[in-house]
Amino acid sequence: MATLAPVRWRSDFDKFVVVSNFERRGWIRWVPAEGDDWNFFWASVGTVKQIFNPDNGIRLGEHQMINHFPNHYELTRKDLMVKNLKRYKKEVEKETLLGGEGHSLEWLEFLPLTFSLPADYALFAEEFKRHSHSTWIMKPTSKSQGKGIFLVNKISTVKRWMGVQTPNVRGTLEPYVISRYIENPLLIGGRKFDLRLYVCVTAYRPLKAYFSNKGFARFCNSKYTAEIAELDNLEVHLTNVAINKHGKTYNERHGNKWPLANLKLYMEGTHGHKAADQLFQSINAIIIHSLKAVQGVMVNDRHCFELYGYDIIIDDTLKPWIIEVNASPSLSSTTESDRSLKCKVIHDVMNLVVPEDFPECRAWANKDPDQPRYTPQTVGSFELLVDEESEMANKRENRMAAMRLSGKKGF
Repeated sequence: MATLAPVRWRSDFDKFVVVSNFERRGWIRWVPAEGDDWNFFWASVGTVKQIFNPDNGIRLGEHQMINHFPNHYELTRKDLMVKNLKRYKKEVEKETLLGGEGHSLEWLEFLPLTFSLPADYALFAEEFKRHSHSTWIMKPTSKSQGKGIFLVNKISTVKRWMGVQTPNVRGTLEPYVISRYIENPLLIGGRKFDLRLYVCVTAYRPLKAYFSNKGFARFCNSKYTAEIAELDNLEVHLTNVAINKHGKTYNERHGNKWPLANLKLYMEGTHGHKAADQLFQSINAIIIHSLKAVQGVMVNDRHCFELYGYDIIIDDTLKPWIIEVNASPSLSSTTESDRSLKCKVIHDVMNLVVPEDFPECRAWANKDPDQPRYTPQTVGSFELLVDEESEMANKRENRMAAMRLSGKKGF
């Protein structure tokens, strides 16, 4: 058996959970003197943008993999996610109407009402007038860790914000989204929380994605209240660790986090197994449909994969809502258990996406396009969520079987 060439890994930021996984595999760190002779690149989104810039003339070789799709931002930039989800909803509604199907499309309502600012200000103002006592949350489209987020309950606040914005070098205002705030979140111990869920997409056409059971719930420092006096208290309303870790009541032992498994047990104990199962089925459906919403616009490159960090909030009726999707979910560790969890997630991602013969990649070169690749149901903490390739193969086989059966009956 021939010995495989050593894998040269590259990264433009040092994170223990990434670097340690490469080193345990015995991979060799790439050095700049080697030019483009690298095999696996865990890159920042800015670097990926440069690599896939057509002006650079860079073309990935068969021996190379990278951790982002070229236009991952179609799902991870907040305003583009909203645009794609709204378009997808209209397409499904149209198909359902044309197909004469009468079932409810309530399951499509998993995105809070959202507008882009300043582009959709007139539409937002009209909606605000209809519900003048509601609270809204404003977020910059391309920032993370809670930066630039604030809550508003007066349209004058939005007008004032627009008036003081400084145009960027292109002469435009920084784009924001404004969403109707979920004012009735499910609380645990009186505190608001959301879910950080890890999803790994290995292909978009056909769609193949895995869901990790190593997600977690993130809790606010302070007990929740909808009182106007606390509207500016981010430790009441935002779960971001980057914000809460500076608070006096931040718990450094567990980092204000609960493993997903613990949350499931809590939900089963307080709401029953049936309700808990329905909740997590609904969350899986949100993830699948959000991926399908960008499937048609995403540049599908077999050298790419994506580890998304989904942020989901649950209201007090046990309805889940999508908040945002992160292209670079935080790999920083706040506790030992947090480091262990993220090391495990990255380890499982590597096992999921890296071919056995990498970097030789004979499996890619010799793949029969008419034969689906072997698709494991589970890889470590990841479980298969959607596999359109196998679904299409099964449909073809069923059609062939039906044709054979029909031929026999006709004879």
